[in-house]
Amino acid sequence: MRNPWADGPEYITQCPIQPGGSYTYKFTIEDQEGTLWWHAHSRWLRATVYGALIIRPPLSSPHYPFPVIPKREITLLLGEWWDRNPMDVLNLAQFTGAAPNISDAFTINGQPGDLYRCSSQETLRFLVGSGEIVLLRVINSALNQELFFGVANHKLTVVAADASYTKPFSTNVIMLGPGQTTDVLLTADQPPAHYYMAAHAYNSANAAFDNTTTTAILKYKDASCVTLQGKSQAQAIPAQLPGFNDTATAAAFTAQMKSPSKVKVPLEIDENLFFTVGLGLFNCPTPNTQRCQGPNGTRFTASINNVSFVFPKQNSIMQAYYQGTPAGVFTTDFPPTPPVTFDYTGNVSRGLWQPTRGTKAYKLKFNSKVQIILQDTSIVTTENHPMHLHGYEFYVVGTGVGNFNPNTDTASFNLIDPPRRNTIGTPPGGWVAIRFVANNPGAWLMHCHIDSHIFWGLAMVFLVENGEGHLQSVQSPPLDLPQC
Repeated sequence: MRNPWADGPEYITQCPIQPGGSYTYKFTIEDQEGTLWWHAHSRWLRATVYGALIIRPPLSSPHYPFPVIPKREITLLLGEWWDRNPMDVLNLAQFTGAAPNISDAFTINGQPGDLYRCSSQETLRFLVGSGEIVLLRVINSALNQELFFGVANHKLTVVAADASYTKPFSTNVIMLGPGQTTDVLLTADQPPAHYYMAAHAYNSANAAFDNTTTTAILKYKDASCVTLQGKSQAQAIPAQLPGFNDTATAAAFTAQMKSPSKVKVPLEIDENLFFTVGLGLFNCPTPNTQRCQGPNGTRFTASINNVSFVFPKQNSIMQAYYQGTPAGVFTTDFPPTPPVTFDYTGNVSRGLWQPTRGTKAYKLKFNSKVQIILQDTSIVTTENHPMHLHGYEFYVVGTGVGNFNPNTDTASFNLIDPPRRNTIGTPPGGWVAIRFVANNPGAWLMHCHIDSHIFWGLAMVFLVENGEGHLQSVQSPPLDLPQC
């Protein structure tokens, strides 16, 4: 709160930490507990630079508000692996304008598991006793892929998401977009054996994807092993995951998320924003050259409200804003609605496929009550875009398929117990509605958490103005803030 200097995205709240340099992030945790994570926010470095950030309940009330109390906790970071340096994969895509090469594997805590060549020696095994209740903290830290996750023959009870508690509900599988976390309770109530924990892609777009499966093993302490060629082995029971394109399962899972009880949702809205989010194509003066290898000799791009975001290069937006020197760094004319109204999820005219480039921010008054409709488009392809807002949590008050209709869809909003998230997917060919109070001053990035979409421009910045007095104002930048 009031400390964007600890937020991290390059050229938004700071310039990047230079090779050999260092910067200490100092911040106060306020009214948060649960599973979060930290990661690099510079180009594609987060492919390998990430970890869990777990905030436990305070000592004054040390117990979780769960129906049953877990005996142990297991943190599972779902990652994505390339056999090449991910920065080279990014550089190639930036040069050619084509989609980046897909990953070669997914990982659980850095290990691909049994179903890949030469990695089964190091497959992770987690020991449980029969009857034990385990809290699994699952984090999707993959760079570009939404993921289904499940444990063979075991039900999962969802109890939290994005470090906010939920009404508990039971499921066979969970779906997480990059950036999202989900806490589930698992009861070891099956016959003693080895059970796969597994994750594979949920692919909602008409695009190539990594169709491999990462695994770890839930091993009951009293499970027997068989001996093969002198080595002790046990055949693990496979996990049943949904089909790669099973949007119905993904949507049904997300729809079950609710806050544990009534919450304080903003009702009187000051800023009613409508954001189209999706991909696009830049036409090339000379198609099909080395630099134009996207569809039909174009270059891939992405945008919000037809503005493809360009990251600054000389100064960060927050520093320029704080210093009162925005000229040449950013402008504050980000559009609150798309420049033209069209059938967002229908057959979109090719004349609307090419956005404009810009480094545009949208200003919000301190404490203003904000509603954003995030509308997916069918330009290039419909897709579930996991949209993440820095510096805030928000309530997800509604979602639907097709084009948002304010006259009919608003009536179905959940203003009683909507879930609180920091990242939410736009249903493919649909919309999602979020609300929050702009009570955290600073420059805050909103972006799709699929990293190939960030560098294409699927991002924008909110500039939340100071309120009154120092308790409602951005604090001074630290002395060791990286130099630009």
